Amino acid sequence: MTLPANPCADVSATHFVLIPSYNPGAKVFDTVRAARTQWNPVWVVVDGSTDGTAQQLAAMAQADDGLRVLVLPENRGKGAAVLHGLDEAARAGYTHALTMDSDGQHPAELIPRFMAESAAQPGCMILGRPVFDASAPLLRVRGRKVSNAWANLETLWMGIGDSLYGFRVYPVEPLRAVMRGQRWMRRFDFDPEAVVRLAWRGVRPVNVDAPVKYFRADEGGVSHFNYLRDNTLLTWMHSRLFLGFLLRLPLLLWRRLRG
Repeated sequence: MTLPANPCADVSATHFVLIPSYNPGAKVFDTVRAARTQWNPVWVVVDGSTDGTAQQLAAMAQADDGLRVLVLPENRGKGAAVLHGLDEAARAGYTHALTMDSDGQHPAELIPRFMAESAAQPGCMILGRPVFDASAPLLRVRGRKVSNAWANLETLWMGIGDSLYGFRVYPVEPLRAVMRGQRWMRRFDFDPEAVVRLAWRGVRPVNVDAPVKYFRADEGGVSHFNYLRDNTLLTWMHSRLFLGFLLRLPLLLWRRLRG
């Protein structure tokens, strides 16, 4: 599998950047511009935003052949927005999607490196492993350790470096199959459940360090994270996954012993 020699100008026929977006504020425009300087094409799925960004993104797409904007009529959740983009991409023949958040937290400058890792190992998922700076809320940094511990247990320590960091490259068809096979993974639970279920299918994780930046409100940062709601959702998700893990334990043990 080969990638464009000049990724921001030449169009990739296999790999694209997918940015789900819900009421992100002005940071989304910087995110999209930064992604476009690194890759072609870039797709944005507007997940029922009501902040006016959909119209401005559509105007950007009219002036840029490398940018496509898909608009959902109502908010369905991050996972649902990603799945909508994956379905459209599959029809267009794309095989791999790099997902990144719209709020500027993820490092657009690392897009070519992640795409190159994916091209070299197309059967794998390329997972960003976050490198935090002083802007990271301590509660969020410590809290994700719990989810990471569960994800590694549920996959018999296949090597998931971080279960929550959404800057990653997925093989499109395995992820679509996982999501179409059940009704979960449509909201905040998308990122951790995706890596666990893909690992169950034998999609090996490859971890690559990547910085993450948290912006304050006065810097234009927008967060939809709700500590009680989203942690309750993660608790329910890991309860379901643990039951699935127990059912798959013989297969997972057999794989580990083989390899």
